[in-house]
Amino acid sequence: MSKNLVVAIGVLVVAGAAGFAGNWWGTHHATGNPAVGGMAATPAASAPAMLKERKLRFYRNPMGLADTSPTPKKDPMGMDYIAVYEGEEEETPANANQLKFSAEKIQKMGVHTEAATLRVLDKTVRASGRIEPDERRITTIAPKFEGYVEKLMVNTTGQGVAKGQVLFEAYSPELVAAQREYAIAVQGVQTMIQAGPEAQKSMQQLADASLARLRNWDVSEEQVKELAASGSSKRTLTFRSPVSGIVTEKKVVQGMRFMPGDALYQVTDLSSVWVMADVPEQDIGAVRLGARATVHINAYPDKAFTAALTYIYPTLNAETRTVPVRLELANPGGLLKPGMFAQLELAVGAKAKVLTVPVSAVIDSGARQMALVQVGDAKDGRFEPREVKLGARSENYLEVLSGLREGELVVTSANFLIDAESNLKAAIAGFGSSAGNATGGATMAPTQPAAAATVTATGHQAQGKVVEVDAKAQSVTISHGAVASLNWKAMTMEFSLANSAQLKDLKPGLAVDFEFVERAKGEWVITKITPASPAGGSAPDPHAAHKP
Repeated sequence: MSKNLVVAIGVLVVAGAAGFAGNWWGTHHATGNPAVGGMAATPAASAPAMLKERKLRFYRNPMGLADTSPTPKKDPMGMDYIAVYEGEEEETPANANQLKFSAEKIQKMGVHTEAATLRVLDKTVRASGRIEPDERRITTIAPKFEGYVEKLMVNTTGQGVAKGQVLFEAYSPELVAAQREYAIAVQGVQTMIQAGPEAQKSMQQLADASLARLRNWDVSEEQVKELAASGSSKRTLTFRSPVSGIVTEKKVVQGMRFMPGDALYQVTDLSSVWVMADVPEQDIGAVRLGARATVHINAYPDKAFTAALTYIYPTLNAETRTVPVRLELANPGGLLKPGMFAQLELAVGAKAKVLTVPVSAVIDSGARQMALVQVGDAKDGRFEPREVKLGARSENYLEVLSGLREGELVVTSANFLIDAESNLKAAIAGFGSSAGNATGGATMAPTQPAAAATVTATGHQAQGKVVEVDAKAQSVTISHGAVASLNWKAMTMEFSLANSAQLKDLKPGLAVDFEFVERAKGEWVITKITPASPAGGSAPDPHAAHKP
């Protein structure tokens, strides 16, 4: 095959491939003709024509000021201006106190609402506490005479004792003498039967006094009868436990000497214990005597105990801002040990229904509480910020004392996103009459997020003449006329400029029309400034009011 023939075949192959590619491209990318090359246009071919790209209108000030820009820029605080596209102008509601969003934006933010409803506001007060012995069940064994410990029967702390169980035996010379005195008196009474009445009476009084002395020393009735029957005194006296319980304190050792009033034993009955809990100051008003509480002990995570509130102490701990309360708790089996930590859940509730909203519906700035109320139909996307006064609180709901009506829908999710997206404080700035209808006429001040500078959304208009321009400080001094919206007289003062672009064409002597707002206390910022229109005439003379 000749070289020329090979070249010719290659040219034909390349031309055929190019023709096929062109036909495919025309088929899949034709926009004007529904069929190209005898083939119908696919749905994908018409898709680009159906999708209309949004047209950018302008960039608006992020702080809600009356300042726009055709190009991206930042405000004096470094915040980016927000792009506004065609079709978004409906997001500005007619009522300045309301916020309006498109359905698409509401869906993206995940906005949910819930109606303010009447319900009994159940509340659970939680507090930490500790197990302590019942003070009324603590018994101290203290002899009332001087003596010596002859023999110990119970000699360990923590040992359980039963009522009437022998604790120790004591020897006392005083006790022996008292027994001898009583035995002699009893014998004397028997021998004085034949004597006169006066002698018998005297001997009986001596016997009674000796018996009373023994009883005052806690000598048991059994020992007294035995002494009277035998007529002989015993060297030691047996001390028994007056109650059943646990020896929680033992200060006696065998052979020691004790004096009257020395506490030798302390026996505690732990069949019932106290739970001492510390209730926060803000919750103590809801706590009532007799309330039932659920007690959880760390040692028994699978058990729940029930206690009754029996006493609210009249004092408050200034360091922890808590009020101690006392609950009584049965202790079968002795599971609960003094000193154990306890967690309490005390159920308290209102007797009547109150107006409530979910906890998530309230934006708390610290100084005031706000709720976003849906206005009109959900499709409208209109919301109104409302100041509310709150009362009691449960786990999931808050009592609303004023600011809302039953049935009104409040935003329960994405309310903070709405706050950030639409600059809630700018919407609330002129807030007064409409919110006052629901709050009893109270005028609302704007909520001011800590992250942004304070800006008053209400603008003011004035006319004047430029006196001085400071490009470095981005400020201008203007001699302006009276400002009716602020009740200002004509004066000369310095204004800051919202952006450096406003410096263009400004020069001393230029008559201007301008709008300004108060960004911070005493800081006035010009948001718009233009040369004075011819119809407006020359700038007013600020000193005209002082001329004769």
